[in-house]
Amino acid sequence: MKSVITVLLFLIPFFDLSPASFAAESTGSRGDWEKVVEAAKKEGQLTIYHWGTPLILDAGIFQRAYPEIKLTTVTGVGTQLMQRIMAERRGEKFIPDIYIAGIATMTLLNQAKTFDAIKPALMLPEVIDESRWWKGKHLYGDLERTNIVTFVKNPDYGSIAINTKLVDPKEFRSYWDFLQPKWKSKITVQDLRGGGPGTTPLRFMYYNPDLGPKFVRQLYSGMDATLYRDNRLALDWIGSGKFAIAFYVQKVEEAEEKGLSVQQFKQPLKEGVGLSSSVGHIALLNRAPHPNAAKVFVNWFLSREAQAAHQRIYVDHKAPVDSLRIDIPKDYIPLSDRRQEGVTYMDLDNQKVSDPNPPLQLIKDTLSESGK
Repeated sequence: MKSVITVLLFLIPFFDLSPASFAAESTGSRGDWEKVVEAAKKEGQLTIYHWGTPLILDAGIFQRAYPEIKLTTVTGVGTQLMQRIMAERRGEKFIPDIYIAGIATMTLLNQAKTFDAIKPALMLPEVIDESRWWKGKHLYGDLERTNIVTFVKNPDYGSIAINTKLVDPKEFRSYWDFLQPKWKSKITVQDLRGGGPGTTPLRFMYYNPDLGPKFVRQLYSGMDATLYRDNRLALDWIGSGKFAIAFYVQKVEEAEEKGLSVQQFKQPLKEGVGLSSSVGHIALLNRAPHPNAAKVFVNWFLSREAQAAHQRIYVDHKAPVDSLRIDIPKDYIPLSDRRQEGVTYMDLDNQKVSDPNPPLQLIKDTLSESGK
């Protein structure tokens, strides 16, 4: 795995992420943009709450572009950060300027009226120009299309791991093939009664008209599947051959790099493929202490150069993301990890399939009925 420093050195010859490069493109609103940049420099600080490790920020690329703005990041899982934000606000403390996370906590914070509109903060022509984005438009995580910008969309094949010595991925044409009698007692599945990252692929299966509640119920009650809560334990079980298939498991690539006989299942099946933004949403906190610095960051982060750098770093760290900008290179992203023409996708950020509670309740009822 390449270090952040190595990746940064790779990027330097190709991208100019300086303020001058942005000002050069900001033709009609150049004066307004320069005013925002100067105000941001006077604020001198910026705080971002970010779900997971923000590799592009750790690489220091923004700090090089705007050395006058001291960047502070607070990382954690979405629920922890959301609870922290709400607790701080109850105490009249307004600390983060920007929140980057998944759609679930974004939606809850938006419902709590925690965000400012981000759409008016988009100032650079190359950011505003929707022809440079997938499907010719900006994607938003809120119905009003004002508060939550989505910047990546990745294929989600169900977060299924297989033991490469016991399973041939070529034999699967449908998700129902995983529930054939030959796999009974050879499956481990995440116990999602308390929620977790597995709720995203779970939603794909539950809301898919060709799978639905019947598939979820069969997985949890008809396959004599063993439940797990510790992701590392599930990977050990699959790697050792104790089980052949694991549903809703994470970090499979890391286990594969360690030499375990595991592989992430990544191939389109007849029921289609989920499309997930993972932690690919960005929003502006209202009553933020550094509103101008936040505007500068949002425009920088959504620019062609920064999105190219963000995409490249994550690919090189074996955590591929496919930016929604279509004017940047994509050929180095593994084919299975980028959006492809001709594949049927279910957008898991769509409000019609975003509610995890019905499938989670189904799992609770199913396990209760089976005495688990």
